[in-house]
Amino acid sequence: MTTTDEGGDDAGVVDPDEVRHVAELARVDLDDEEAAVFAEQFADVLDYFAALDEVPEVTDDPDLVNVMRADEVRDGLTQEEALANAPDSEAGFFKGPRVS
Repeated sequence: MTTTDEGGDDAGVVDPDEVRHVAELARVDLDDEEAAVFAEQFADVLDYFAALDEVPEVTDDPDLVNVMRADEVRDGLTQEEALANAPDSEAGFFKGPRVS
């Protein structure tokens, strides 16, 4: 795609012909108006990427702290309790509808 790295106003310029070429590769039919709209949208996306390039990198790893509660072992449901509200079960397992 046609872009310039000089930092000018045309840094995210995308030619509608390039949009049509990409659309052709994707086997998508675009008229001239749609190609122009997509060219503007692609230019906006490229501008967002250019803005991300300006974000400074983190140079050190932050100290990670576990903010979750500690795991506690607790009694779970028995098999009968787990299946008590199941619409259908078979041989101690949940039974669902056939897929195929």
